[in-house]
Amino acid sequence: MAKSTDARFRIEAGRPHPLGAVPDAGGVNFSVYAGDASTVTLLLFDAWDSPAPIEVIELDPKVSRTFGFWHVYVGGAAPGLHYAYRADGPRDLSGSGDRYNPEKVLIDPYARGVTHTLWDRARACDGSDNLDCSMRGTVVAMADYDWEGDQPLNRPMSETIIYEMHAGGFTRSPSSGVKGPGTFSGIVEKIPYLRELGVTAVELLPVFAFDESGVGGVSPDGTPLRDYWGYNTVGFFSPH
Repeated sequence: MAKSTDARFRIEAGRPHPLGAVPDAGGVNFSVYAGDASTVTLLLFDAWDSPAPIEVIELDPKVSRTFGFWHVYVGGAAPGLHYAYRADGPRDLSGSGDRYNPEKVLIDPYARGVTHTLWDRARACDGSDNLDCSMRGTVVAMADYDWEGDQPLNRPMSETIIYEMHAGGFTRSPSSGVKGPGTFSGIVEKIPYLRELGVTAVELLPVFAFDESGVGGVSPDGTPLRDYWGYNTVGFFSPH
């Protein structure tokens, strides 16, 4: 195995499952599927806006590949670390549809958090290296979440009244009177109001991480149009 250039980390083969970045007491196991890739490189960043990685780990296919899964264990890594990948492989634009390009920085489809403040959609589509303006995944400790004994209500559908809402828009107006307008916490603040209406269940429109810049054009007042509804998902396991 390659040795880390950062004294905090130690590199081991890792395991193929579960997918994503899964922390434990000693470090983080990274696993991603790239069945046709010839090389996979893991990039680790100290912060969401770091211009360059603190560690570049080229995965050894002899020990860190199981079938189409590429994996590595980084001892000393912890939740809050940011990461991304590079991958090389076939580029067949007319047949298989493969688009491997080692110049492009890729997020983990199983990332539990995605940072996109640096994101530049145009740079992601051109021929240049987009390291300085790429999305990154975030290592999140899912096991630390306190469910506070929460259990399903098991209410029959015949007694269910569903309210469909957009998480970002439901409380965005100042008239909502919440402390966190346009947020998940804003919805929580309005639960008493929803119950007063007789609502028993809430169905949310897309809440997955999505690319807000995917619309293009400008509004009548000249401000850039941004994707609002969320039907442009980049990570199904990360909340927007």
